[in-house]
Amino acid sequence: MEILRGERFLPVSLVTCAIFLIAPEVLLSGMESPGRLIVMFTWLFVVILGSAIAVVRHAEHLAHHLGEPRGTLILTLAVTSIEIMSIAAVMLHGANNPTLARDTLFSVTMIVLNGMVGLALMLGGLKHREQTYNLQGANAYLGLIIPLGVLGMVMPTFARDGIDSHLRLSHQLFLALSAIVLYATFLFLQTRSLRGYFISNEPAPHEERLERSAGKGPRVAALFLIAYMVPVVFLVDKLAVPIDYVVETMGAPALLGGLAMAVLVAMPEGMGAIRAANRNELQRSVNVLLGSVLSTIGLTIPAILVISRMTNHPVTLGLEDTDVILFVLTLILSIVTFSSPRTHLLQGAVHLLVFGWFVFLIFAP
Repeated sequence: MEILRGERFLPVSLVTCAIFLIAPEVLLSGMESPGRLIVMFTWLFVVILGSAIAVVRHAEHLAHHLGEPRGTLILTLAVTSIEIMSIAAVMLHGANNPTLARDTLFSVTMIVLNGMVGLALMLGGLKHREQTYNLQGANAYLGLIIPLGVLGMVMPTFARDGIDSHLRLSHQLFLALSAIVLYATFLFLQTRSLRGYFISNEPAPHEERLERSAGKGPRVAALFLIAYMVPVVFLVDKLAVPIDYVVETMGAPALLGGLAMAVLVAMPEGMGAIRAANRNELQRSVNVLLGSVLSTIGLTIPAILVISRMTNHPVTLGLEDTDVILFVLTLILSIVTFSSPRTHLLQGAVHLLVFGWFVFLIFAP
């Protein structure tokens, strides 16, 4: 009963699912009314975000029991599963939006590598001045993020048919296979011979060790993780209705739809990484943030390409104009930031500046 009292948001999620299961047509009609549109979007967005935060919280409990780097891997895979299901639900709803997956992937990369990394380094720098982490682990992450990101989101822009076309089947298959093989190789090495690259040489703070020992058991955490995952999967399909209306009917920037999905995906995991940096556990923060981007590119792109082929919903992966510049700039900046085993406040400020440009260009392209 004590554990159940700590899960007060679960009834909210389940009741919301029941309401939308009983009367979805009534609730999701009349989107032309601004008040109704705002209420439905806010209701669904808050419940999905709250459930996703709970998924991450219970994934972190599993992470405490499994230790690093397996714990971070569980957390990353849980968030990536939410991302794939969310993109697929919105992509398959209503009129085909071929750029939604690309916009979501780009937004996740910008939010995590600039917004979340910037906040983590800035807040950690304000409190602890300089912080240390295992440089080899960060380089291992970036060594995969950079080639997969460029091949998946920049190379299609300069393909023979340009950015408005879709990759040919042969290109899609080779891209998906390359991403899966590289990511599988990385996971094998991360959990075996290269495990030491992703572990901090400094012991966890005393308070953190107490928190781990007092947490829920792994079975309870796994059950609650699944219980919160179900509302996310069910309700994200309902959230597609107001998102589609805003983008397709009201003529809002297409990137807003991807941004909304990216916030749902990146926010819960990013909050945990920022808290870790504030506790002077930068290694865990780096593992979570860079691992999130790697799984987004290495797993989500192949999954979306497969779903696209199976459902006959073409997707466009190549970035356009200023997005290409921001993406490449972010990769270069990440190389510079993680070229030294010590970080400081100024690096976080620069990442936040680039994130500010990303948000500004959405509304002033």
